[in-house]
Amino acid sequence: MALISAWPFVSPILFFLRCFSSSTASSEGGVFQFDIEGSSAVSTQEATVIRGQQQAVAAGSWVPFAEECQEGFYRTSSGKCSPCDCNGNANRCLDGSGICVDCQRNTTGPHCEQCPDGFIGDVVRGVPTFCQPCPCPLPALANFAVSCYRKSGSVRCVCKENYAGPNCERCAPGYYGNPLLIGSTCKKCDCSGNSDPNLIFEDCDEVTGQCRNCLRNTTGFKCERCAPGYYGDARFAKNCTECNCGGRMCDSQTGECLADNPQVSTGTDCPTISCDKCIWDLTDDIRLAVLAIDESKSTLLSISTGVAAQKRLNDLNLTTTHLQAAMAKKKNHAVLWTIQVDDAADEMNDLLREAATLDEQGNEASSKGLMIQKETMETNNRATQLVQQLNNMRDNIQEISSKMNYYTVQQQLSPEETAQKLSVAEEMLKEIRSRKPFTHQKQLAHKEEYGAEELLPQVEDFHERYNDTRSLVSDVLEQLSEQDVKLSDLQEAIEQALDYVIQTDDINKENTASLQRREKQQEKVKDQTDEVNGILLSATSILAGPQKLNSELSEIIKNVSGFYAEIDGAKKELQEKIANLSLFDDDLVEKAMQHAHNLRRLADELDSNLYGVDTNGLVQRAINASNVYENIVSYIEEANKAALLALNTTNRVNDAAVGIDTQIIYHKGKSEELLNEAMELHRTADDSNDLTIADTSRHVNGTFARMNALRSHLMRAITKMKSAEPEEARERLEQAKLKTAEAVSATMTVTQATTPMDENVRLWSQNLQDFQHNSAAYDSAVHSAGDAVKKLTEVFPELLDKLRRVEQKAPANNISSSIQRIRELIAQTRSVASKVQVSMMFGGQSAVEVNPKINVEELKSFTSMSLYIKFQKDNPELAASPDRFILYLGNKNAKTYIGLAIKNDNLVYIYNLGDEDVEIPLDAKPVSTWPSYFSIIKIERIGRHGKIFLTVPSLSSTAEEKFIKKGEVLGPGSLLHLEPENAVFYVGGVPPDFKLPPSLDLPGFIGCLELATLNDDVISLYNFKHVYNIDTTTSPPCARNKLAFTQSRAVSYFFDGSGYALARNIERRGRFSQVTRFDIEVRTPTDNGLILLMINGSMFFSLEMHNGFLYLRYDFGFSTGPVLLEDSMKKAQINDAKFHEISIIYHNSKKMILVVDRRHIKSVDNERTAMPFTDIYIGGAPAEVLHSSISSHLAGSIGFKGCMKGFQFQKKDFNLLEEPGTLGISYGCPEDSLMSRKAYFHGDSFISSSQKVSLFTEFEGGFNFRTLQPNGLLFYYSEGSDVLSISMDRGAVVLNASGIKIQSPDRNYNDGKTHFIVTSVTLERYELTVDDKKQSKKNPPKDRAGKSPESIKKFYFGGSPFRTQQANFTGCISNAYFTRLDREVEVEDFQQYPEKVQTSLYGCPVESPPVALLHKKGKNSSKAKGNRNKKVGRDKDKIQQPSTGFKKLYQEVNIQRDPQCHLPMNPKATEHAYQYGGTANSRQEFDHIPKDFSQRAQFSISLKTHSSHGMIFYVSDQKEINFMALFVAHGRLVFMFNADQQKIRIKSQEKYNDGLWHNVIFIRGKNIGRLIIDGLRVLEELFVGNADTWQVTEPLYIGGVAPGKAVKNIQINSVYSFSGCLSNLQLNGRSFTSASQTFSVTPCFEGPSEAGTYFSSEGGYVVLDESFSLGLKFEVVFEIRPRSSSGILLHGHSVNGEYLNMHMRNGQVTVKLNNGIRDFSTSVTLKQSLCDGRWHRVAVIRDANVVQLDVDSEVNHVVGPLNPKAIDHREPVFIGGVPESLLTPSLTTRNSFIGCIRNFMIDEKTVSFSKAALVSGAVSINTCPAA
Repeated sequence: MALISAWPFVSPILFFLRCFSSSTASSEGGVFQFDIEGSSAVSTQEATVIRGQQQAVAAGSWVPFAEECQEGFYRTSSGKCSPCDCNGNANRCLDGSGICVDCQRNTTGPHCEQCPDGFIGDVVRGVPTFCQPCPCPLPALANFAVSCYRKSGSVRCVCKENYAGPNCERCAPGYYGNPLLIGSTCKKCDCSGNSDPNLIFEDCDEVTGQCRNCLRNTTGFKCERCAPGYYGDARFAKNCTECNCGGRMCDSQTGECLADNPQVSTGTDCPTISCDKCIWDLTDDIRLAVLAIDESKSTLLSISTGVAAQKRLNDLNLTTTHLQAAMAKKKNHAVLWTIQVDDAADEMNDLLREAATLDEQGNEASSKGLMIQKETMETNNRATQLVQQLNNMRDNIQEISSKMNYYTVQQQLSPEETAQKLSVAEEMLKEIRSRKPFTHQKQLAHKEEYGAEELLPQVEDFHERYNDTRSLVSDVLEQLSEQDVKLSDLQEAIEQALDYVIQTDDINKENTASLQRREKQQEKVKDQTDEVNGILLSATSILAGPQKLNSELSEIIKNVSGFYAEIDGAKKELQEKIANLSLFDDDLVEKAMQHAHNLRRLADELDSNLYGVDTNGLVQRAINASNVYENIVSYIEEANKAALLALNTTNRVNDAAVGIDTQIIYHKGKSEELLNEAMELHRTADDSNDLTIADTSRHVNGTFARMNALRSHLMRAITKMKSAEPEEARERLEQAKLKTAEAVSATMTVTQATTPMDENVRLWSQNLQDFQHNSAAYDSAVHSAGDAVKKLTEVFPELLDKLRRVEQKAPANNISSSIQRIRELIAQTRSVASKVQVSMMFGGQSAVEVNPKINVEELKSFTSMSLYIKFQKDNPELAASPDRFILYLGNKNAKTYIGLAIKNDNLVYIYNLGDEDVEIPLDAKPVSTWPSYFSIIKIERIGRHGKIFLTVPSLSSTAEEKFIKKGEVLGPGSLLHLEPENAVFYVGGVPPDFKLPPSLDLPGFIGCLELATLNDDVISLYNFKHVYNIDTTTSPPCARNKLAFTQSRAVSYFFDGSGYALARNIERRGRFSQVTRFDIEVRTPTDNGLILLMINGSMFFSLEMHNGFLYLRYDFGFSTGPVLLEDSMKKAQINDAKFHEISIIYHNSKKMILVVDRRHIKSVDNERTAMPFTDIYIGGAPAEVLHSSISSHLAGSIGFKGCMKGFQFQKKDFNLLEEPGTLGISYGCPEDSLMSRKAYFHGDSFISSSQKVSLFTEFEGGFNFRTLQPNGLLFYYSEGSDVLSISMDRGAVVLNASGIKIQSPDRNYNDGKTHFIVTSVTLERYELTVDDKKQSKKNPPKDRAGKSPESIKKFYFGGSPFRTQQANFTGCISNAYFTRLDREVEVEDFQQYPEKVQTSLYGCPVESPPVALLHKKGKNSSKAKGNRNKKVGRDKDKIQQPSTGFKKLYQEVNIQRDPQCHLPMNPKATEHAYQYGGTANSRQEFDHIPKDFSQRAQFSISLKTHSSHGMIFYVSDQKEINFMALFVAHGRLVFMFNADQQKIRIKSQEKYNDGLWHNVIFIRGKNIGRLIIDGLRVLEELFVGNADTWQVTEPLYIGGVAPGKAVKNIQINSVYSFSGCLSNLQLNGRSFTSASQTFSVTPCFEGPSEAGTYFSSEGGYVVLDESFSLGLKFEVVFEIRPRSSSGILLHGHSVNGEYLNMHMRNGQVTVKLNNGIRDFSTSVTLKQSLCDGRWHRVAVIRDANVVQLDVDSEVNHVVGPLNPKAIDHREPVFIGGVPESLLTPSLTTRNSFIGCIRNFMIDEKTVSFSKAALVSGAVSINTCPAA
């Protein structure tokens, strides 16, 4: 309105500016244009008013604007009238801009060219002529879409929030309703908050809304009431509690118990009725309905229409009055403005005349300039064309000259001959020039071209209609089939109706004859009736009098009878009372009467008392409940009313059904019309299909011919080699025997040394259980521990030297396993020593060098240590010199270290990172004020930040005093560089020859110390290397008081993954019974671990944690095998670092029940069998048990790491540390061991948290990382448009802060080692420090006024969910910290992060890099010497022999890598090892068999497998009479062959499917067969046979056999390929040559893997089975992760030359197709690299001659020529590659695909590669290397 009122002043000025700008723009080439219509914010009405005032101003004096343009035109800025461009959807548009106004037919947009949201138009023919409501699911009537669009010929809907489905035809999760029903909407599920909290939405029926799975003991339609047997408030308080009524019902609100059979009150004739549960539910529903009605009533009554409403109306009236006065003032001002505007209009007219003159002159000048410019451009174009022609002419001349020279040289012409030929050519050119040009032919060609161009749109239109019609054919046929069914049903109904009509006609005829007879009889009866009626009338009048008298007499008799009955009844009662009273005396009668009166009075008092007591109405409610049947009648009446309502509804539905029948009849007519049209289209299609049966037969014959050619081509590749027996084989065998004897001797020595250790460990356990009550036993145990560990210290170096010597001489893997077992025993002994929770007494001259049991790399960035300390205050030496040394952990040169000491009566934490000391004195609590019992000290360092904690407990309560002090390094250092060979850990003092740094050079400690933890590991002083001046007999340890803070340690046990508890003979505490129960509480952050295990032979029971959830498997000798019970629904996650109570209940010896936190998880039934066990392992088990016969049934063999408490069997407690079989566990539950400071990411994962941080003001953060990948996003944080990220780019670390990048100079941080990053942000600088190498840049000043540093922000580690330039990280991140606004600096506990996406918080499977292993520098190793090449070659030959004891990993220094790809082309694999088992017939075939094979066949092979069954080796003759095989059966190795008609079978006793490498030699001699496993285990069997008759033929199978082979001789489950790896294949001492054929065999990869199919660089492909084909119409969708930027993805080929090929070339995906007419293709190139190490989605859709390619939502398509004779062939489909013979020359990429493919689908049908028709080459099915 303000704009309209001011327009009379603004309008003339705008007109002047428009005219002026128009002329100026014209003169300057249209640089400036002024839009008089203004912005789009002006409404339509305002625009109309403005336009009218424009015309009013212009009408007086400006001629070009005096007249208004006609309807459908608008005035341009030059004053001309141009037609509106509104696509026929509007008749008006705005002057100046031409924007259409009042778009019709549901269109919108500046030119009415768009459909508004919720509408869709015909986009096929361009701009829509009209827009219809989206059919989502029904147009207009039920449209629940925000918008819609067309895709692939169908409408796609973008649904509103509450709806889902392609056409919004169903409700979204969490909502219910039926959108297809007109008038129905989707409403939110309401389950009163009692549904599963783990679900995102509440779970209810999607149509009715009835809640499913009501939790918290609730029931009802909306889970709004407590379930039967429970009482409470289910809606608000949610406290439904079980009734305590002994199985009877209780009141659903109060819980008061109800009677089972309420008795009806006496004195009535009502029968006794027993009420059931539904009655109580019904009363509860009625009560809730009454409450709801009361609430509604109170709400309605609360509405006020009184004083407040009246006051508001008065205010509105007053406001209206003020507005009216203000508008009157504005009107007066408007009159004044009108006068002023008139004066301005006159002046404006003069200005307009002058402007028009200037405009004309400018137009003339502009037109001349444009003409000159146009002529100049034409001249320039002609010059350019002339130069191009001259260049072409020059090129032609040069080409002719070069061709002439080439021709001269080729033909060996002389110069004269050349000149002669040139003259002939010139004559020919003259003759050509003399001839007339082909003008006429050119004109004819142009006419044909123009005709073709005119015909092309018609053809395209016809083609488009044909496609539309063709797309409708399937729908039409479907509808026709439905109509055909309906017509057949209708025909049957008509025939039945015809039979009914015939029957009815016969009945009608009979009825007609009968009717005629009855009419005659009726006439006779009528006459007789008239006569009788007359007689009856007269009789009636006569009888009227007697009848009246009779009625009066009857009434009198009735009354008299009643009186008589009453008198008679009273008489009988009086006679009975008299008879009874006569039996008693008068006194007794009086007493009885008095007693009756007293009882009456007491009853009245009781009633009044009940009324007074029942203040809450509880008693009255119970009375009402007991009389509930009195209300049933009213309920039945209500039910009758509901039934009547339902009847009325049924009648209405019946009427609606009649209407539907009418519609069906109408649609039937329409369907018949559609049928006729479809039949016409079908006839047309038949006419166009002229392919005959002969053509099809020719195609089939060609296919068979090509198949036979391919088969012969594959069978031609045969290689042969000669075999020779090694000369030195016998010598090596003798040497192996000698070395074996030496190894056995060393093993016996080691066993003798470790046996006393084990006995001492058991002695410690027995003596330490009650050390406070028996000091002698305690001292003896400590002394024994010191002696045993001291002995271990003396034996350990010698033992390791012997192990190394034996290991170097070891001929076979069994010695390696023995050595490994000894190492495990030593590790267990060390672990036990680390858990001895006993202090040591230090006297000032004593010291202990502790074995820290931790990798010093883990201490670089983060160090945390805790210990217990107690002073010997009465010692005079301590009083004389109070400053004392406590501990030192650092290098021997005392340059980098951490330490603890007492200085100036303060506890001081000292650390040095290479520059200067940092001293942190805890001055808040002087040492002299400490108590005389143990206190807790904890020191911590994170980067350059340090802290010291002191906890002083109380003897009498749980109250504790806590003190903390912090400090930091001022220099650049942030890492503790400890050298593994020079690091020492001294406690209590140091040896005399060690020089401490000056800050710690103090006298030794006097008192008791006890170590607790170092980082995450439990540590003890008794795990020492050396002790100095400690004698436990003279200085016994201090007994630790049972303080309040140690109570939690007494009930919890800590498992570090290496120990276990063993409770033997558990029935001594309880018996296996009808209900057997195990209970235990666990707390852990790890993913996997063994919790409980019981074994008895082959029978077992195991409870494990697998991927954070429980996994229970058991077998008590069942005939059906083991039973599995796992938390498949993921109901209870265990690894969240919280205590969880686990209960296993075995009920009636046939039902196993799993309960977690008193919540039922799952149960399973089995055969009725009692538990056959006596012992139980807890938290782990010995290695020989884990690798026994049950190993294949365990999810893993990892010990539990975490805390356990409360183990019970049959509700009887066990003290695990008191059990004799317990090994390697300790008291307590250290919090540091339960934190998750480490996270592993695998490329698609990340973790995030939201905290108070501000990374762009003052910030410091750091973390460790470890990876083998050169690229990846490590940290991400955004604040508005500013982003701070830390990432890796080609091996370097990059900090990106608001566009400022800081990159580390080194590019080798992807070496698999641990590196530490520190990032610092200040207002002045950005700093990036990697391993103490600092880079920095200035921080430019910015306006940060809008930032909110106090707000909560979100940050990410390991990647982010957003699309960034970097891929997510693959590797480990640990020990992260950064400064926060709300707490001190501390290490991040990733377990507490709320968002963890596919991240493992335990372990880091990043292996050491190949370069680190292969380049270990020794003496003179820096330079290669040429004269040593020969020796190196011999060494290489030795490595290939199977005599090495350990398997060497195949690690390439220069891994082959595509420069465009993130992942290497060949993943890390074991050298010369191959993996089998992707398919049932995975195998390699070898065609060479030695001539002397029948006389002597000796094979050696190394294998590694987890399979229980599978074929390893097989060879036979053609009829498989003679054969030889090695296979796995039930985990055991079986060597089998025949000798004449006898089958020899040699079977190992042990199982070897343990996933470890084993060397196997199997020999078939002339009369003996041998099976040698790991060098020492020799199994042999003699036989009698003729070697001359034992002959076999090629091929020789490795890893599996061809389909149909070996079934005759081997059990079926061992015929299929084994799953595992094989290496070092040798036959008679010679290595195998290359395989002639390979099927689904790949290198044996090391490292993590995931689901998918891997295509190796060796080449290979998969041929799908016949159920899948690529015809004329299909859709293929799959995901790829390439390791090479080029390769064939998919190929289909037919015998007539048609093909479809999809391939990659340099990162571009292309689909190329030949449909019998010509080739056509389309491509997609992504902005980011396709070879970035991530998964990418690829989809290709074909519909006849249209092909669409979709790569990560980047879409392109092509329309090829239409082949009217196209046939839908069923040809084989190749995946990942294709034989060379099938590739056409036009394909640019012929290489096989390298990488992984997963989720392959054809026409929405999943393709399983394991069921493929053929897997050829190096293809691994179902397993894909992840790195």
